[in-house]
Amino acid sequence: MAPSPGPLEEALASRLASRESRSQLRRLTAFPHSNIDFSSNAYLSLHRVPEIHHAFLSAVESQIPSLSSGAKPPLQGSGGSRLLDGNSTDAESLERSIAAFHGAETGLLFNSGYDANVSFFSCVPQPGDVVVYDELVHASVHDGMRLSRAARRIAFKHNCMGGEDHATAETKGRAGLSSVLAALTQGEQGAAAREGRMSIFIAVEGVYSMDGDVAPLKEMVACVERHLPRGNGYMMVDEAHSTGLFGENGGGLVCELGLESHIFARLHTFGKALSALGAVMLCTPTTRQYLINYARPLIYTTALPSSSLASIRVAYDYLQSGRAEPLLRHLKALIRYTHSRLSAICSRHTALLRLHAGGGGGMPQSPIIPLLTPHPRSLARHCQERGITIRPVVAPTVPKGSERVRICLHAENSEGDVDVLCRAIEEWVASQQQGAPRGASRM
Repeated sequence: MAPSPGPLEEALASRLASRESRSQLRRLTAFPHSNIDFSSNAYLSLHRVPEIHHAFLSAVESQIPSLSSGAKPPLQGSGGSRLLDGNSTDAESLERSIAAFHGAETGLLFNSGYDANVSFFSCVPQPGDVVVYDELVHASVHDGMRLSRAARRIAFKHNCMGGEDHATAETKGRAGLSSVLAALTQGEQGAAAREGRMSIFIAVEGVYSMDGDVAPLKEMVACVERHLPRGNGYMMVDEAHSTGLFGENGGGLVCELGLESHIFARLHTFGKALSALGAVMLCTPTTRQYLINYARPLIYTTALPSSSLASIRVAYDYLQSGRAEPLLRHLKALIRYTHSRLSAICSRHTALLRLHAGGGGGMPQSPIIPLLTPHPRSLARHCQERGITIRPVVAPTVPKGSERVRICLHAENSEGDVDVLCRAIEEWVASQQQGAPRGASRM
């Protein structure tokens, strides 16, 4: 007989019930592989490429010695953290080749983008420094900043250069980047920033995961260098959702814009467009050595095994060879087709659907297309029941009032797949207009 729940279990259950009453309870879900995927972050669909599968299997098999030779079989895992037994010449070689591919001095592998962001923002900013961040940056940046010794953390309005007067806007997080930096360098309190005695870190993303819009990096770099001409403004760009999609052979947004020498650190993750696992922080050799000494998620985490290193390497080899370019061309054409179809649907049903305006309401630059609706769970469930994997996104993941279904396009999708999605959306709209019960999704 199970023991009766104690005060802690009752408190946890109460919190869960409260979240469920607000339609915010998260659950683990899985869908058949036969579904049409409009949800995952595997934008280039590299997991569907036979060449990559064969290259990965060959790489893994090459690591297995013949048992008849008397050689010891390799470890299934890595054996420990990078600072103990988990390091290898393969890991260090991979770091060098990835850094060279992205035009960086050096890089440091992490088990995930989350670990990398938490590591960087928790230990690199020093006491008295300031972190200025786009209000929509990843949760991992926020978690790293909470552990940081930085004196202040200041949000600026998403993708905005200017903004209202900072003195009245800072508490609302609605000032633009220029206003925030101007305020930090004004008056007696701004002397340390003006004179270069205080480091100011600026945290942005290349492509934002929920809205799909692209950061105006050139304007941001110019803004930072204008306000902090002493070189004490350090930009960190999270390229999790722009890796593989921008730049020559998928080198990222920083590479596409030729800003490599203007960005202090870059995060590239492998679990999205590359269909692998892990991440790399591109930085200076000194910063790399500092992270090795102070980044707790690196120090106290078992390192990636050789099989993961092999999957990362074959994905990068595929990008660098240019063989992913046809996939990317198809994906870009599909973005235009999908946006056109969805725009037409939204124009007919403005009370129920609208497209996220993004960078001015024009054609999206990324495969992430948010479809805003007051009833995202109902719409997502309707599509799921028709073999379409799509998910609702609600507060607190996105601001209240901006609930949506997040449509992610992939190189494996076809125009026919998009047509199936659009028909399902139209059917759902018709059911709403006829007053059919919406029901609560179990997402």
